[in-house]
Amino acid sequence: MSGEKKAKARVEQVRGKVKETLGRALGDERKTAEGRTERSKGDARQAKEKIKDVFRR
Repeated sequence: MSGEKKAKARVEQVRGKVKETLGRALGDERKTAEGRTERSKGDARQAKEKIKDVFRR
């Protein structure tokens, strides 16, 4: 289960980075902000999973 959540976090990070880059290229501030938000969510999810791994050992 943890592997699934880690993969979901990684997908969220990549999707956010793509949105952010696309928003910058097009000059769309809203898309850039959405990308940053999505990437941050992925970062937080990944950090949570790493912390859980530390306490499992």
